[in-house]
Parts: sequence; structure tokens; C-alpha cells
Amino acid sequence: MLYYVYIMSNASKTLYVGVTNDLVRRVVGHKNKTGSAFVRKYNVTRLVYYEQADDPSTAIKREEQIKGWLRARKLALIEAVNPAWDDLSKELPF
Repeated sequence: MLYYVYIMSNASKTLYVGVTNDLVRRVVGHKNKTGSAFVRKYNVTRLVYYEQADDPSTAIKREEQIKGWLRARKLALIEAVNPAWDDLSKELPF
């Protein structure tokens, strides 16, 4: 089973960092604004970054690492692979 660390955003570039074992399900949840109050309040519906991990502990450690970074470092991570801030969910098999 694969696990994913992902970053969702909105038009104002508010960031939400999460971890999941089903990226498609989680992105659909964000787009439908279900789940946390943060997701509903800030409308973070654009998948701007994700990476895979082979086990849950690695994914959780990476999520915690990224959450601990300053905003500038998170932005640099996103822009290194997605400089246009495209919605990467368009690449996922829905």
C-alpha cells in the first residue's frame, strides 16, 4: 500500500498539509469541502504538491517535517515541482 503526503491550496495560496493512504478520496473530500473546518473555511481545493511513501510512519514523519517548516520553505517545495501552482488533481484517476 502507498501513502501520500500532500499539500492543498486555494487562490490565496493558503496551505494545508496532510497525509493519506488514498489520495483520490482525500482530494475529492477537499473539493467537496468535507472533513475539517479548516478545509471548509479556507476552501483549499487545489492539489499543488504530493509525494509517495511506502509505509505510514515514513509518511507521517514527512508530514510533520513539512508542517514544521517556515512558509517560505513550503512554497519553495511546491514551486520546485509545480511552479505554476497547477491543480495536480487533474492527473489523478477519478
